[in-house]
Amino acid sequence: MSDETTGNLKKLPLDSWHRDLGARMVPFAGYEMPVQYEGVMAEHLWTRENAGLFDVSHMGQLQLSGEGAAKALEMLVPGNISGLGLNKIRYTLLLAQDGGILDDLMVTNSGDHLYLIVNGATKYDDIAYLNAHLPDTVTLNHMEDQALLALQGPKAAQALARLGIDAPAPTDLYFMEAGSFDWNGIELGISRSGYTGEDGFEISIPAQHVEALAAALCAQEEVKPIGLGARDSLRLEAGLPLYGHDMDAETLPVEAGLNFALAKARREEANFAGADKVLAQYPDKAEKIRVGLFVNGRQPVREGASIVDADGQNIGTVTSGGFAPSLQKPIAMAYVPAALSAPGTQITVEQRGKAIDCTVADTPFVPHRYHRKPKA
Repeated sequence: MSDETTGNLKKLPLDSWHRDLGARMVPFAGYEMPVQYEGVMAEHLWTRENAGLFDVSHMGQLQLSGEGAAKALEMLVPGNISGLGLNKIRYTLLLAQDGGILDDLMVTNSGDHLYLIVNGATKYDDIAYLNAHLPDTVTLNHMEDQALLALQGPKAAQALARLGIDAPAPTDLYFMEAGSFDWNGIELGISRSGYTGEDGFEISIPAQHVEALAAALCAQEEVKPIGLGARDSLRLEAGLPLYGHDMDAETLPVEAGLNFALAKARREEANFAGADKVLAQYPDKAEKIRVGLFVNGRQPVREGASIVDADGQNIGTVTSGGFAPSLQKPIAMAYVPAALSAPGTQITVEQRGKAIDCTVADTPFVPHRYHRKPKA
């Protein structure tokens, strides 16, 4: 999953715990990380049916504080951050000055500061970019002493409820809400969020206490530790793009199918990084679009495979692909010309000299099951 040499890799706070559980460790985002324990297929299906515990401590946890922090961040992201309610979360995009996507991230309004979760492979670049473009009135704190766990699946809430976390209970949260909680005298930052399409929680905890929390969660009958392999197949089934694969600095938000991240108020202000270029494509003027694909047959198509036209000319690229355990068939995501992006359109993928028939599909491939707040 990476070409990094093991000599330069960092270790997660739970490194020994993973190894004691028999995890197979691989290089990823500069860390040694567990790719699987008992097998990707079994771990994937367990998470869809029960609850899986993912160690995502490689990701960057940042705090932005100081006068005008929300407005300052809005100069670099197209999300409505200044209008974000207390303890509410927003998915948004860190944009380059030309509108290319530098990262996707979660922003929480924690009252006296903004709490950001950024991708592990890009966190140091993100920090440098933020420091270069935020005013001196805004302070950035990299929370390097915090670990991060993701508890995901339909039984995540009932497992978490048994830990005896002080009221108000984190299970009272709805999707994209967060709060601060106490567990045995340890402060936890918990959000109802995740990247599997399932209900679930992300839990920030001081690194020195993360093993106790992981053990307490895995002592629940619904919970098993889950590796990177199943995390990838789960997010692919959920139709969720992975930074560095399905989007990058050469990709604009509309091309990536992320129109929802361009808030109406921010489109009207048009004062975020690369706004002119980004909004020139909104809502449907991009020449290429990220789509889902059903693969006809049993052979998966992989990242980097070409989309070709009737003459065999390259007209697009597969960015993620694999076997979908929940569907028992291969699926993929790819960039195709906008004219070929409608669901049901027939697409040909060329992989290792072989033509593979695919069909453009609606995403998510598997319905999201988030715990959303009922509409008033």
